Amino acid sequence: MTRTDHDVLGIGNAIVDVIGHADDAFLERRGLVKGTMRIVGAADADLLYSEMGPGVEMSGGSVANTVAGVASLGGRAAYIGRVRDDLLGRVFRHDITAARVTYRVPAAKEGPGTARCLILVTPDAQRTMNTYLGACVELGPEDLDRSLIAGAAVTYLEGYLFDPPKAKAALREAAEIAHAEKRKVSLSLSDPFCVERHRADFRDLLERHIDVLFANEIEICSLYETADFEAAARAVRGHCEIAVLTRSAKGSLIVTEEGTHEIAPAPVPQVVDTTGAGDLYASGFLHGFTRGRPLDVCGRLGSLAAAEIIGHVGARPEASLKELASKAGLA
Repeated sequence: MTRTDHDVLGIGNAIVDVIGHADDAFLERRGLVKGTMRIVGAADADLLYSEMGPGVEMSGGSVANTVAGVASLGGRAAYIGRVRDDLLGRVFRHDITAARVTYRVPAAKEGPGTARCLILVTPDAQRTMNTYLGACVELGPEDLDRSLIAGAAVTYLEGYLFDPPKAKAALREAAEIAHAEKRKVSLSLSDPFCVERHRADFRDLLERHIDVLFANEIEICSLYETADFEAAARAVRGHCEIAVLTRSAKGSLIVTEEGTHEIAPAPVPQVVDTTGAGDLYASGFLHGFTRGRPLDVCGRLGSLAAAEIIGHVGARPEASLKELASKAGLA
């Protein structure tokens, strides 16, 4: 592979998270399905926000979390995502650049406001997300930075972006640009409901454009319409170079045409909030992958990064992942 300017470029929904605690009864009264993500309009977002308890606001977005994790590991990361020139847009830009991620998308001067995600964390540490996409729905091919894509070892795409048609077109174009430069393309399936909405598109993208797939157990089973995880893992083999399948407390499975690697979860004293666990697993894996590390080491780096995230509230690292990796002998 030729010289790169960045290890990982992420393209995703630029979102500011509002994280609060709630019990199961709160979710039931509002018809919310625990552990999932739903898209809401501005009015519903305002209503739910008014009903939530005290919240913590911090920049988020699945792939944005991943590239922040790559930077925390010492990698070179960049990001493409659309915000408005409003308060939340300035918060997002400050946070991602403070994390040492290259971010140079100009803020929109008109249209919907910067996206926000209302995250309800239940006592079992599961998170239920309610996302107002706002400015994200306007992301399109015109927002792509071709030089960033051409100069990144891996371009990492967010499955959530398949909801807006313009963003879907942008992801396909980004994949074509990356492969024209002999770079790798990675995709996160993002959410089981997202898979249900776009199953045919995801399968087509997987066959044509994706080198490294990230999915959790429910998502990969949904993609292949089976309740049997082992059957889904067999089905994905050969459809991409590497499929990384996370299974929460069961660890993860890395699937290639040559075989599989089972990765144990890293220990964590207490699970506080699972928000961002999959995002940060991808950080660790992609960091190792872009440095040519063996796949089992990539998986262990993913588990380590995920363990750090679930030990506190929020989806951005609080500790230096580079230092944690060094202490674990994975640097």
